[in-house]
Amino acid sequence: MNVKEYIASGILELYVAGVLSEKENLEIANYAKEYPEIQKEIEAIEASILELSKKVSPGLNYSFKSLMERINKDIKVIALDTKRNPIMSYVGWAAAVVLAVGMFWMYQQNQELKSDIQLVEQQNDTLEQQIADTDSSLEKTKELLNTIRDKNISVIPLGGQEVSPTSYAKAYWNKEDQKVFIDAKGLPEPPDGFVYQVWSLKLSPLTPTSMGLLEDFSTDENKVFALNNSNDSEAFGITLEPAGGSESPTLEQLYTLGVVSAS
Repeated sequence: MNVKEYIASGILELYVAGVLSEKENLEIANYAKEYPEIQKEIEAIEASILELSKKVSPGLNYSFKSLMERINKDIKVIALDTKRNPIMSYVGWAAAVVLAVGMFWMYQQNQELKSDIQLVEQQNDTLEQQIADTDSSLEKTKELLNTIRDKNISVIPLGGQEVSPTSYAKAYWNKEDQKVFIDAKGLPEPPDGFVYQVWSLKLSPLTPTSMGLLEDFSTDENKVFALNNSNDSEAFGITLEPAGGSESPTLEQLYTLGVVSAS
């Protein structure tokens, strides 16, 4: 427990003023037994209230306990009977009550300030994470651009087919690294339960080999997917298949197709 922070929180002033719950009072009483600094602070607060009461009402000579009991019992009759209860004799008690109310207000303000600080810290953490994500995304974009601009890259346009004439894609094939980057920005979102599958094709006779799936298509912002390709490809095609992919392409769902240039 950080005793200094606990004392600075303002809860001891509320304890002295008697506005806390029984559970909170018991907790603070236990802390006072365990930590001498807390007990000393409580005594200092009580002494301050007594001193204030004596200054504004010099004729009174109550202990702190009797003063607080008198406040709780008699403050409601301050202005009822000026002969039996002279107004000045209650000024000290009223000042103590005002002080207690002020303490409670300060405690509330302190709690609100702590809440505001926590909110700002959370917002800062979120902003820092967003910046980190942005930096990471920029780094990946630079890396991707450098990759597809490599002199060993072959670019194969994939045009839309009968099932989706407006679709298009590009394959960036690095034969030395046996990698193919598929830019699928021109494909529509796949329906639920379906996924795009990329095929390496030999044309004569037509022999398809699956290169993989364009997974997480909807959440991928760039729509660029890296796939392995150790095949001697003559063409690339993209079909729409049931989730999990297929062993052979569904030609009726051939969205794009592109032939590798002979050069």
